[in-house]
Amino acid sequence: MGKAERIQGVRGMNDVLPTDEVYWDRFEEAVATVMRGYGYRRIRTPIVEPTALFVRGIGEVTDIVEKEMYSFTDALNGDELTLRPESTAGVVRAVIEHNLLYDGPKRLWYQGPMFRHERPQKGRYRQFNQVGVEALGMTGPDADVEVILLGNRLWDELGLGGIRLEINSLGQADERNAHRAALIAYFEEHREQLDGDAQRRLHANPLRILDTKNPAMQALVEAAPRLGDFLGPESLAHFTEVQRLLAANKVEFRINPRLVRGLDYYNLTVFEWVNEDGLTLCGGGRYDPLIAMLGGNPAPACGFALGVERVLEQLRRNAPDLGATGCDVYVIHAGGAVGEVAFQTAERLRDAGLEVILHCGGGSFKSQFRRADASGARFAVIAGEDELARGEVSVKWLRGSPIGEGAARQETVALAALADWIVDAMVASDGADI
Repeated sequence: MGKAERIQGVRGMNDVLPTDEVYWDRFEEAVATVMRGYGYRRIRTPIVEPTALFVRGIGEVTDIVEKEMYSFTDALNGDELTLRPESTAGVVRAVIEHNLLYDGPKRLWYQGPMFRHERPQKGRYRQFNQVGVEALGMTGPDADVEVILLGNRLWDELGLGGIRLEINSLGQADERNAHRAALIAYFEEHREQLDGDAQRRLHANPLRILDTKNPAMQALVEAAPRLGDFLGPESLAHFTEVQRLLAANKVEFRINPRLVRGLDYYNLTVFEWVNEDGLTLCGGGRYDPLIAMLGGNPAPACGFALGVERVLEQLRRNAPDLGATGCDVYVIHAGGAVGEVAFQTAERLRDAGLEVILHCGGGSFKSQFRRADASGARFAVIAGEDELARGEVSVKWLRGSPIGEGAARQETVALAALADWIVDAMVASDGADI
């Protein structure tokens, strides 16, 4: 019988390997810490939602709805369903369905996979992960600024630098309509310079033309009418207060008059966090119209979503050695009756809060030492028959020895005192908090 054909994973849907998991752990711990600090509570919504939710919430004339959604018909009942391409619409659907705003505003956050059928490339995947926050039921610029401050604190918690904040205001619907009419008239005069996407969007969603990445259209876009010239006193006052509060909290920002968000539901404040390569790590803003668009009682809202994979890439740049950390203890033993005691010893060390790998699968002490060293462990605990007969084990520093990096140090330690000895040795060596 021939060798079975190897099955590859779906292109653009990536495995997270153990060497990468340490970055995920670091990121998720930071997210949970920051969310608790701002009083946000987690909400989990289904990966599959009705297709109509995204068509209505995101907008029909968007790349997501037109080209990128994984949509299908349920063979059992004919329902039109879609793997979620973003989460805000799903969170709002859940808020409406469960009447979560009945007793006042809500601060919610989410994390999970999203799906878009686009060409995989660096920073873009068909299955990708987002973390987002939604502040619902709060009007005024203070809620906008709180969301931005939360993002700023997350970068600090992760130790990430080189990320800049860009902000803009989209105003209200009547102001955008006046700007929209001016844009259409302007682009009609220069129709021959528009690419295919821009011509298709000209009358349906001309604001999206401003977000084009086509180098040949940048000069044309730069000279287009600016939304800021159409904002009324209330919208301008809202945006001015956002800037004042950010400055008061010592958050640096740049006003980008060409910043637009790609989804139809945004109004007033919009913002993006961009890294030194110009890649957007996080984007959001105010989306007061969305709750009513999806059938709920009108209520204000704002939030953001960040691309986890992009943030993790930034984290790898800043902490390239994070993935090299190993366990605390690797237990080496002779098997048989000694192996039983080794099992018990490993459990007692774990009771003390230590990270422990117990050697499995047999092998010589030499081969076990190779495994111990490869694990990245600080210590090897060696359980041999003679030592255990005396109620003792040998402990060898594998790295981080107080007598010098790379210096061998081995001691005999009473089994009953082993956990305390290792904890004390780690604290004395580098102040590790167990």
